[in-house]
Amino acid sequence: MKIFRLLSALLDYPNDEFLAALREMAGNDVHAFVNGLDEENVLDADEAGQVAEFITAMLAAEPLELQGNYVQCFDLTAEHSLHLTHHLFGEEKTRGPALIDLGEFYRSYGLKVDEKELPDYLPVMLEFVSTIGLDEARVFLADVAKVLKVLADNLEKSGSDHAKLVRIIEKQGSLARLAA
Repeated sequence: MKIFRLLSALLDYPNDEFLAALREMAGNDVHAFVNGLDEENVLDADEAGQVAEFITAMLAAEPLELQGNYVQCFDLTAEHSLHLTHHLFGEEKTRGPALIDLGEFYRSYGLKVDEKELPDYLPVMLEFVSTIGLDEARVFLADVAKVLKVLADNLEKSGSDHAKLVRIIEKQGSLARLAA
């Protein structure tokens, strides 16, 4: 599902290459770009609009400012860590086995994770989700919905625009719980 791949990219570090590619792909109609990637109608109209607004704001910002804000938000603020097991275990030894289990889970689906990133990094998790069916993706996200809620709450408290993206992802997991 391309929409999860887009969400993954939007939550990753906004390097110059990504911003240039996003500018080219989104063109003059960001809403059409987002809707075009959401072939399975994963997002409702409001969520698609929020993603389009996020992209529009991202492309209007100065890249250096955007990159600095990203580092300040995600790399220098532990409460905003995109490494989801950090919110559960902190730096405790029990985090290691959880990371190993998650990496093995990805491998059981044939996904090779970039060794530079830990498997609990939210953009990596969304890359995985983009490779499986929607129902299975929602069940996977339901398993981490509580952590996504904590992360979204923390981002909202700080006024980060990224909170909207995390809420959208959290909601996908909530849909699986409601359907069960």
